[in-house]
Amino acid sequence: MESIFGSPATYVQGIGVLFDSAKYIQRLGSKAVLLADSVVYGIVGNDYLAYLKQNDIDVKQVTFNGEASDNEIKRVDAIGKEFDTDMIIALGGGKTLDSAKAIADDLHVHVAVLPTLASTDAPCSRLSVLYTDDGAFEKYRFYDKNPDLVLIDTKVVAGAPVRLLASGIADALATNVEAKAVAKGDKQTMLNGHQTLVGNAIGSKCEETLFKYGMAAIASVKDHAVTKALDHIVEANTLMSGLGFESGGLAAAHAIHDGLTALDGPIHSLTHGEKVAFGTLTQLFLEGADQERFEKFLKFELAIGMPTTFKDLKIEVISDDDLLKVGKQATAPADTMGRMPFEVTPYDVAQAMKGVDAYSRHFQEK
Repeated sequence: MESIFGSPATYVQGIGVLFDSAKYIQRLGSKAVLLADSVVYGIVGNDYLAYLKQNDIDVKQVTFNGEASDNEIKRVDAIGKEFDTDMIIALGGGKTLDSAKAIADDLHVHVAVLPTLASTDAPCSRLSVLYTDDGAFEKYRFYDKNPDLVLIDTKVVAGAPVRLLASGIADALATNVEAKAVAKGDKQTMLNGHQTLVGNAIGSKCEETLFKYGMAAIASVKDHAVTKALDHIVEANTLMSGLGFESGGLAAAHAIHDGLTALDGPIHSLTHGEKVAFGTLTQLFLEGADQERFEKFLKFELAIGMPTTFKDLKIEVISDDDLLKVGKQATAPADTMGRMPFEVTPYDVAQAMKGVDAYSRHFQEK
């Protein structure tokens, strides 16, 4: 099996780059479908639509319905085909971006990914996480190439809610933990190849950056300040984590996230990163991490406001049957639990989750 490293063709990050992006967009085509949800259009999308038109891009405005599902992708496919688009521009959060990658792949056109948040590691990758129309994890969808352009405006990110930046930090925190597990078992990455040394190095640098600058970046966003710390964290959440998870591989942390989507109720109000945060702690429990290592991650997750107990996950009263339901979904063949260096059963998942909940509760009571 060969070693593979993947990355977007161009990555741009900085203050005000969104409204200086025409020189990058024009290289991809002249007829664009702009995909964003109604909230993003209200914040920045309508202004960006006008900017594109001022720069001689023929734009079809499409409002994203909110779920990265096959039905939503097919709906926008039809619009793009009728418009005869030569590129998809995605503006917004993870599910908008993942949908745009699928649409561009279906239509065989270029895709520009413009995150308005640093809340997930989705933007840079050549895969999408797809869900049912009801929001339950369904599958990963893989592509032949990474996005043609990823462009993220740190001024826009600084204006977003701090909870979303913290969620991105938690999502990125799983990167190195999962890559180490994949390396230990010599398993396949998300590119269906062996890890590269550079992929591993990015994962390690990502973790180092998060612990070093995470709290300062969160403080910055609370006052909507665009600081060096925020710049470092945006790069860690978006570029380092995106390249790191793809070329390093996913394992238990993201599989636990996917398992949690099998539950009904208020847990669905949590962000992707908030569920991954609990997944990372669960993976550490599955691995039998020592007290010092586990508490390093637990303290940091608590400091950035992540859920570390069942109560935080809004599943305070949960049965063993429901925990096994999570475990069964997390260990499904289509998910990434199989990239752990040892076999993990639904029962193992349920017990590790109970262990994390108990440890965190007792730790916080001390």
